[in-house]
Amino acid sequence: MTAMQTHDILVRGTGAAGLCTALALSRQGLAVALLGPLSEPAQADVRAYALNAASVALLNRLKVWDALPADARTAVQDMHVEGDAPGAALHFSAWQQSLSALAWIVDAAELERALRAAVKFAPHVTPVAAPVPAALQVLAEGKASATRAAFGVHMERHPYGQTAVAARLVSDRGHDGLARQWFRSPDVLALLPLDRPTPGHGLALVWSLPEEAAATRMALGDVDFAALLNDVTGGVAGRLVLAGPRAMWPLSLARADRLCGPGWVLVGDAAHVVHPLAGQGLNLGLADVAVLAEVLAAREGWRALGDEKLLARYARQRLGPVQAMAQVTDGLLQLFASEQPLLKELRNRGLSLADRLPPLKRLLTARALGS
Repeated sequence: MTAMQTHDILVRGTGAAGLCTALALSRQGLAVALLGPLSEPAQADVRAYALNAASVALLNRLKVWDALPADARTAVQDMHVEGDAPGAALHFSAWQQSLSALAWIVDAAELERALRAAVKFAPHVTPVAAPVPAALQVLAEGKASATRAAFGVHMERHPYGQTAVAARLVSDRGHDGLARQWFRSPDVLALLPLDRPTPGHGLALVWSLPEEAAATRMALGDVDFAALLNDVTGGVAGRLVLAGPRAMWPLSLARADRLCGPGWVLVGDAAHVVHPLAGQGLNLGLADVAVLAEVLAAREGWRALGDEKLLARYARQRLGPVQAMAQVTDGLLQLFASEQPLLKELRNRGLSLADRLPPLKRLLTARALGS
């Protein structure tokens, strides 16, 4: 730290990735300045995160996981994926994979609330109202980062022409830790078990739809929206009713052309955005945090935190996993969005075939769990 620098690290952004970055780096004894609001958001957050084992392990190391309310995190024991033809389905079971859970569905608002509380008690983290000099700036401002362009970073975007609709639901049937997903051209619908607002009966909805269809569904009243949802799901998840407001946001595939430079680095949605159909967005961001923390902790004693060669180690480690996940999510979307009869038959046959091949299911599970 030079005489002009008041902190080792400046983290820009107070979403989940930014807060985790501040906590992870402060645990190394680094002086971290955190730029961004730490107050409770004015609007209710209906999002839910699907976290893999690697993300849960990071939150455990940061002493945040156990701080979450019990009903704000629900283990996924089984997952059922359906195509758009009779019998085209794929089922995953934690028991069959010898796992304690396939994933954990976490209330987004509660996770960020727990992270903000942890930051307030972190001895090396200082909230700041304006940028301060630091050896390294971590840009964690999300996909709409205002600072990224100032470092000459280009974010290549490919809009999908789709919108995600999210809401919380209650069913008259217990979820039993089962996550359901429907791939039905041109939309993807997921019902994720979450013990809020009703233990054992709560569900988080994520419905990816063409923009016009999403706008039409958002314009429906609560009763009509729930009726449509019950019709689409065929009652297999029980009778569904809305348990709060709905939210929507546009979907795209995006990746920064550079992850780092002298004195700066990107993490989370500021670096990459993928389609939510695989639930891997925050997992990628938390993996960024974990790798960045490992790289900085292992640096040579003479090497500065903002050294470009040091940060390039982080970028190299993240390039492959981010590209692979982007290709998987984009490929799945393109495959299941196609109306071509041959592709329809191939994808539905593929689901049924994968369900009968345990080694392939284990491989898919390992990829989803980040292992």
